[in-house]
Amino acid sequence: MGLFTQELLHLPPMKKMHIREANATDAAGILALIQELADFERAPDAVAVTESELIRDGFGENPQFKCFVATLDQHIVGIALFHPCYSTWKGRSWHLEDLIVTESHRGKGIGFALLQKFISFAHASGVRRIQWAVLDWNTPAIDFYEKHGATVFSDWKITQMTQGAIQEFIAKHHASI
Repeated sequence: MGLFTQELLHLPPMKKMHIREANATDAAGILALIQELADFERAPDAVAVTESELIRDGFGENPQFKCFVATLDQHIVGIALFHPCYSTWKGRSWHLEDLIVTESHRGKGIGFALLQKFISFAHASGVRRIQWAVLDWNTPAIDFYEKHGATVFSDWKITQMTQGAIQEFIAKHHASI
C-alpha cells in the first residue's frame, strides 16, 4: 500500500454518485429539487405541482414524463426530467424540462452525468432532436450547454399560457372541444 492511502490519512471514503431511472419513492426528492430551482430562478411561489401529482404523472398508468436521478449516499442531488414532444420538422423528440443539481453539489460533474444519460437515452430512442430552455441570465448553464454542443437560440421566445390565461381565453372566445 502507498503511503498516502485513505486509511492512513483517515479520510472518509469518496462518495460514489449513481444515475438511475427515478421511481415513485423519489417524488419527494424530485419535488424538493424543483422547488430549489424555482427559488434559484426567482420564482419561489411558482411551483404548483404536488408530490402526489408527480407520482401519478410520472409513475402511474400513463406516465407523462421520465426522470433520471443522481444520488450520493442514497440522497437525490440531481435530476433530469424530460417528456416526449413532436416536431413538425423532425418528428419524435424529447424535451428536457429541467436539469437540476442541488447547489451544494454543482461543479462536481453531476450535471454532465445527467445530461450524458439523457442524451444517450434520447439517441437510443431514435429521435432526431432534443430541446430545452434556459434563462438568458443563467450564463453558467448557457456556457455549460454550448460547451457540450447545444445551440442556444437568441431569436426564439418561449410562449406560455398559465391556467388562468387559458380560462380567460376559453371564457372570452367561447372555446370548447
